[in-house]
Amino acid sequence: MNPLGLGDPLRVGPYRVLGVLGEGGMGRVYVASGPDGRPAAVKVLRPELAHDYHLAQRFVREAHTAQAVTSRRVARVLGAEMEAGRPWIATEFLAGPTLDQAVGRYGPFDEPTVRALAAALSEALRDIHAAGLVHRDVKPANIVLTSDGPRVIDFGIARPEHGLTLTTTGQIPVTPGYGAPEQVLGKRVTGAADVFSLGAVLVYAATGRRAYNGPHVAAVQYAVVHEEPDLSGLPESTRVLVAPLLAKDPRFRPTPEQIARAFAPDKKARDVWRQSPLHQEVKRREAEIRRQTAAAPTTVVQRAPSRRRFLTAWGAGGALLLAGGGGGTAWWLKERAATELPPAGDAPDAPLLAQASEGIRPSPLWGPVEAAASGPLPPPIVLRDVVIFAARDGGLTALKVTDGSRKWTLPRLSARARQLALDEDRFVAADASGALLCFNASTSAQEWSAPDADVAFLLAAEADAVYVLTTKGKLRAVGTADRTTRWTVTSTESSADITGPLAAVGGNRLVLSGTDGTVRVLDTKSGKELWHITGQATTALQPVIEKGVVYMGGRTLTALTLDGRQLWAVPSRTKPQGTQGGWGPPVVDADGVTAADGVIVTRYGKDGGRGDYWWADLNGGMPPLTPPVVQGNCLWVVEGGYDDFGVSGFSKPSRKRVWTYERDDRGPWSMTGAGNRVFLISQGKVVAMPVF
Repeated sequence: MNPLGLGDPLRVGPYRVLGVLGEGGMGRVYVASGPDGRPAAVKVLRPELAHDYHLAQRFVREAHTAQAVTSRRVARVLGAEMEAGRPWIATEFLAGPTLDQAVGRYGPFDEPTVRALAAALSEALRDIHAAGLVHRDVKPANIVLTSDGPRVIDFGIARPEHGLTLTTTGQIPVTPGYGAPEQVLGKRVTGAADVFSLGAVLVYAATGRRAYNGPHVAAVQYAVVHEEPDLSGLPESTRVLVAPLLAKDPRFRPTPEQIARAFAPDKKARDVWRQSPLHQEVKRREAEIRRQTAAAPTTVVQRAPSRRRFLTAWGAGGALLLAGGGGGTAWWLKERAATELPPAGDAPDAPLLAQASEGIRPSPLWGPVEAAASGPLPPPIVLRDVVIFAARDGGLTALKVTDGSRKWTLPRLSARARQLALDEDRFVAADASGALLCFNASTSAQEWSAPDADVAFLLAAEADAVYVLTTKGKLRAVGTADRTTRWTVTSTESSADITGPLAAVGGNRLVLSGTDGTVRVLDTKSGKELWHITGQATTALQPVIEKGVVYMGGRTLTALTLDGRQLWAVPSRTKPQGTQGGWGPPVVDADGVTAADGVIVTRYGKDGGRGDYWWADLNGGMPPLTPPVVQGNCLWVVEGGYDDFGVSGFSKPSRKRVWTYERDDRGPWSMTGAGNRVFLISQGKVVAMPVF
């Protein structure tokens, strides 16, 4: 909400104006407090449009039409008048998310919630039709979830039942995939069209997918008229109830009253809804907008009014209902409460230590903080001002890199599936349903989702695609632009494995290190396997791709071109034992390639030239499964293989071990580094260490 500017009204009718919500082609939208102190959204038609008498009259008339609907399941139009030659419309302010935003953030609804949703929405349609209207645009974006249940919004194209939908030239009269066949064909529309749309909405709510799809609008509309809906993924008990709603012939669709009876939810469904994270989020939003409208003073600033911003992701805001507008359009705008998500930020690099005192461990920059899950963890990632890792109580959490304070937690995410950086601002993760999700790392705002990705493990990510192992053990590429599957190929990997395969991507190649130690290289455009190495290791080891060269540990520390030509290889001195042995995973920096072989940490030139031997006498005698971390002039190495004994810091200039952190801690350890900080995780504790 922005402050009022010069020329903005302090009152509109009985409403006290508090601030500016947004500005569109038809008018300006204000947040206001009504006579009863309740929040409202008030839209005032632009002065230049108010001079059009017929447009102004229609603006008010259609708001009055919507007022004919009195239902607890329909967002109310509170008032509409002409004042000083300018019409205004006041509506309820609904702080909750729309259905599409909720599914995008929390995933598809379970069967009891879908039944409750169907019963509530059928009640809304019953009341709309009882007023002699047809909504004509029932879709997920026009359903707002509130603490009292779903509410239908947007009467922009509602007409009396005997009327035809009127549109301007070139405008599509229905939302593709949700409008009924008779709407697509321009035939007479009755309340049965809304029933069809409800069926499509329920399919989306239950599966996260549309009932009708296609590569373009015309294909989707053709599917609505001529093809059967995609009901895969619906439980059988739900499918048999939803299918009749999507009948091509409107005469064969059930009435809203029949739907309400058929979908009558279990008495426990309401309690389950009230205990859900989504419901708690809705309650917080509603409480915040009540607080703002009850306490916010009306202020005017001496500046031109700022233009509105549309924030379209669920993580970026709630829904605001407005009715009326040119061409009979009603719409909602999304505006985010300022306290909802933490602000975006960046962090400066930590200062370097002046020098390293051998044997004297420096004090941590912060920590240990008890915030992480226990057991073997995927490596944390550092983006912007946060370090992200598996949370102690489930999901993922982020601590500020500067002081270790918690910035956000996303409890519904799968820690087992891993988290990967997509770019310098965003990361991808998965939820328990296997949906692939993208978030802003600093704020935790969700930016997009791919509900059909079926993720068991995230493997690698680049700007235009994310590569995953599915729950059925297949390799899959998901595009980041359209969130659709590019290809899926079979593999020998199992999604039931504890840790899963590891991979790196670059140069149009996906390099996969399998749990049996076999390395396979795939074309990222097609998923076709180009070459492989059997028995490179005895378990999955993280490969590295840099400037067209693949570096791998295992039986040899080796460098290969992306087409499989070996550049150099150094055999291991250690004998593999069980799932461990050989070279550990390497780290590549400006100085070369570094890895551990048994008790010895060695650095080679990128051309395979003679290495620098660091006689570290690592504990455990086995190479670590965690790659070393380089920050400043320090190299950090986990000691002891799977039974980790601590993390040691080495001086790159002197090639000596300088200190060991928690030498008696048997781990397992997870670590990463960025910004002159090294982040260590073990036994649920997180610590940030300095470097020199």
